[in-house]
Amino acid sequence: MNIDEGIFHTIGSTPLIPLRRLFEQESFDVFGKLEMMNLGGSSKDRSALNMIREAIKRGELHDNSVVIESSSGNLGISLAHVCRYLGLRFICVVDPRTTEQHKAIIRSFGGEIDLVTHKDVETAEFLPARIRRVNELLRDIPHSYWTNQYGNPDNYRAHELTTMPEIMNTLGNIDYLFCGVSTCGTIRGCVEYIRNNKLTTRIVAVDAEGSIIFGGEKGPRHFPGLGAGIVPALYHPDIADMVIHVSDKACVNGCLDLVHYESIMAGASSGGVIAAIQQMAPSIPLGSTCVAILPDRGERYLNTVYSPAWVEHELNKYHIDSLVDKI
Repeated sequence: MNIDEGIFHTIGSTPLIPLRRLFEQESFDVFGKLEMMNLGGSSKDRSALNMIREAIKRGELHDNSVVIESSSGNLGISLAHVCRYLGLRFICVVDPRTTEQHKAIIRSFGGEIDLVTHKDVETAEFLPARIRRVNELLRDIPHSYWTNQYGNPDNYRAHELTTMPEIMNTLGNIDYLFCGVSTCGTIRGCVEYIRNNKLTTRIVAVDAEGSIIFGGEKGPRHFPGLGAGIVPALYHPDIADMVIHVSDKACVNGCLDLVHYESIMAGASSGGVIAAIQQMAPSIPLGSTCVAILPDRGERYLNTVYSPAWVEHELNKYHIDSLVDKI
């Protein structure tokens, strides 16, 4: 299995573009790292490639292996993509919050969907139930291998080795890095690079309202890929200099602003990152350089973020009335 040929050369080296129209009234510069330009459509391509590559190097993955992972969607697509090229069977454990578009793309690459329909009784969250199902599959399927994005250091090392160096090579030392959190893979890798190289960049973690990663109160979250109902193993207490929590409404508004001003259709967590910068704008010093990591494509959210009917039906439950007219 050659992990260094063909499509794998398309992963990484994503564009870093100025978001001048969106932030033209501000006294600082914002650049968007367009992770949607990875061939698999998200930043998770980096993690999937590195986790599979390193497992092959260690002799943990073979031609007859079955790769299993729990995913809210994007890593599932990236692993399905990588496994298809390598001829490996892939099973993705998902829950009802995974969009139909994500599931359809996973299937198109030959990935198998294993749907968990009931939340974990103790935590009232889907993630522990998904992980329990992963362990059942590992027990029952010979030669199965769990990439374990939640605790695998090869997840965050992908971003330490590629994402942050790409930003530095383009812009030099930056003042602020805004990064959404879920498994904490992306932010952990960027933090490791920043601190190992003694950079002055301040790391802003963007978390969802209802997520408990940074000690927030648990609550409903509509969008996969931002926030978590349990604290991931890759998290550590000093993983960020600042934390900003964003609402579902803010994620939608951020996505719509990206489309309106920059003609960029990005996913829900990207909208959350944009909303965090807008929220923090009054305190960002004059002349600062900021980078927003925009994790994935918006086409995967046509039935949610970009659907007036969905926004009106789902988000109006929480008295959000002003969004529908913007879509």
